[in-house]
Amino acid sequence: MPGRWATPFGGVVACLTAGGAAALGSHGQPALALLTIAGAAAFVFVAGRMLARRVTTLRWHRAQSTNLVATRGTPRVWLVAHLDSKSQPVPMLARVSGIAIATASLVALAACAVLALTAISPSPHVWHVAGIVGIIASLPVVASSVGARSPGALDNGSGIVTILLAAGALPREMPVGVLLTSAEELGMAGARAFAAARTPAMAINVDGVDDHGTTICMYHGRAARVRVGVARAARALAMRVREQPTIPGLLTDGVALAEAGWSAVTLSRGGLGTLWRIHRSADVAARLNGIGMHEVARLVASAAREIA
Repeated sequence: MPGRWATPFGGVVACLTAGGAAALGSHGQPALALLTIAGAAAFVFVAGRMLARRVTTLRWHRAQSTNLVATRGTPRVWLVAHLDSKSQPVPMLARVSGIAIATASLVALAACAVLALTAISPSPHVWHVAGIVGIIASLPVVASSVGARSPGALDNGSGIVTILLAAGALPREMPVGVLLTSAEELGMAGARAFAAARTPAMAINVDGVDDHGTTICMYHGRAARVRVGVARAARALAMRVREQPTIPGLLTDGVALAEAGWSAVTLSRGGLGTLWRIHRSADVAARLNGIGMHEVARLVASAAREIA
């Protein structure tokens, strides 16, 4: 249930909050507008944390799936990719952009409320514009219901191929684990279930590898050793890799592992066109030639050797 409906529900909350705060502020009630925004933010944060913890145990809308796990020796390093795919009525680019813009709109409304409380009152027009922008930006998030109409070549057939290539390139004597999770698209349930039964270790998660575009290393929480290993591997391969915190609204298995105490990063490759294709019927294997998978696999294998 959380994996299927939490994102649309969050979009509804953001939409109502933007509209309500704008209406209150434009009618001379900035304190109530600020309280509305703060209350909604607290509610989403607390509810999100609670649902994330219960994604594998809530009794509503239960389903079953299976993680595939392979080990050689006692792994300190795990190579991770998710098996499942999903479709949504809107592309990932629209959803991520919507989250970012809606958040900016709510911050702007909160700033207007603070200004109004300090005797610098914004005009009703400013309140209306910020509210309308927030409502419009929330609509793609509201529409992000989960379906099964995407072939999932980029997301995440490409990630599976990449880590299998990387595992095959590692020395046979090197201990390593390979984790192919299921239900990543439904609240990262597979990774959460796996992490709950394991001692925290290090993980390189691969999620979405296009043929062209920027290679990104997204880190989650404390992942210093893995980040350093990826950076060293990139330098050794003369590969340009951009390091950054996890993109807001982009949930990956690396996030779930990090929340369970793992040192984890997620590697992806692509651009705006990649985000436009993901979660749509256009995400087909015919649009990939495999160049990116082979290049990122070299990076993963080299990074695994660095941190092992």
